[in-house]
Amino acid sequence: MKDNTKLRGLYAITDSTLLADGRLLPYAEAALKGGACLLQYRDKSSDDARRLREAEALRELCDRHGAQLIINDDAELAARLGAGLHLGQGDGSLSAARALLGRKAIIGATCHAQLELAEQAVAEGASYIAFGRFFDSNTKPGAPAATLELLGQARQRFNLPITAIGGVKLENAPNLIAHGASLIAVVHALFAAESASEVERRARAFSELFVGH
Repeated sequence: MKDNTKLRGLYAITDSTLLADGRLLPYAEAALKGGACLLQYRDKSSDDARRLREAEALRELCDRHGAQLIINDDAELAARLGAGLHLGQGDGSLSAARALLGRKAIIGATCHAQLELAEQAVAEGASYIAFGRFFDSNTKPGAPAATLELLGQARQRFNLPITAIGGVKLENAPNLIAHGASLIAVVHALFAAESASEVERRARAFSELFVGH
């Protein structure tokens, strides 16, 4: 298991469009080849059998590439696979998830644009805290905006990896990293590509932004 305090780099989050047309596994592997250190499986559907099958395949890919699989909003699936977990504000108790998954599991928490939510997540045992959206976002267009100032304040206050999410692109990611983001979570700018090779190229470009920081 990775040391949670050393999580740093590209955090790839699967886009729902990948689930419908067979691109999930090849595109996910391309992101891992490009250097993603975390891969989040995000599927809000109720097809439990398919979700288990896809999550198992993604875990194998992550194991092969030395990355960590994170399950979005499903502590039981994460426990079954020995994977990490990400919880939004309405996705259940972080402390209960920590008790279920154990001390070493990576558990992240959505904190929107509020340091108070981050404080609560840290107290309940989060491995990383996620702020956003920082820019216009396809995935969460209505989410409250976070600022670079907030990112800097969080870096000063918390000794945990900080994830920046929401409209992150190659052009704006360097500023987020400079202001304290340990992880940049990318959906559309990574996976809205015409081919797996293009996903890998984009992932490598994002990963290289952390060199020297």
